[in-house]
Amino acid sequence: MDEAELILLYDYYGALLTQRQRECFELRYNEDLSLGEIGEELGISRQGVYDNLSRTEALLRNMEQKTGCVSRDLKCRHVAERIGALAEALAQHTDARVAAAAAEMASLLRELEE
Repeated sequence: MDEAELILLYDYYGALLTQRQRECFELRYNEDLSLGEIGEELGISRQGVYDNLSRTEALLRNMEQKTGCVSRDLKCRHVAERIGALAEALAQHTDARVAAAAAEMASLLRELEE
């Protein structure tokens, strides 16, 4: 799993982590500090930082594996984009009822984005 995926998991599940886990994760992935720099910042050993991050990353992966929230949300976004493209095409239809239905679909998609 790459950094972008871990950051996405953190965005979804970060509030479920301990304060120390959040601090280590944010310093590593948001501020791009080294393990040694994080250790100095938090007053713990480099190994302690490594262990904390390893446990945190495993916990985030485990949460996603059990709940599937991130993958489900990404799938919904992809499907919504496809529906939006279809609604856009249908909005040009000569039948007024079809065009009106397409406009309503577009409106509903905007509601989902809010």
